[in-house]
Amino acid sequence: VLLLESGGGSVQAGGSLKLSCGASENGIPVNVFSRCRPAWYRQAPGLERELVSFINPGGTGWYGDSVKGRFSISEDNDKRSMYLQMNSLKTEDTAVYYCAADRPRSSAHLRLPGLKCDYWGQGTQVTVSS
Repeated sequence: VLLLESGGGSVQAGGSLKLSCGASENGIPVNVFSRCRPAWYRQAPGLERELVSFINPGGTGWYGDSVKGRFSISEDNDKRSMYLQMNSLKTEDTAVYYCAADRPRSSAHLRLPGLKCDYWGQGTQVTVSS
């Protein structure tokens, strides 16, 4: 499974960006997010990778304290794509952002035989200037 992010770029503080992430296998979209947790991480220079947001089993979003109230995670109904809407961007949001299908979506999915959930995108750069 291949995850591909898009939507990164440069923006001034206070601006907005929307990141997209599509999942495919052999060039065909796949609904990996139906069984694996959709998540966004970021990594700034010199810092560890940080979990930004994910969609929990109930379908709502979890957000790190640093982005709460400013970012919004969503997904398509077909579970093949997900998004991160980023508003009121700050310079400290500057990082490489990664989408991931990083663990089983729920405890029920844990019981699926042969389930693999360790997929990561290549990252997209977000730069916020003052």
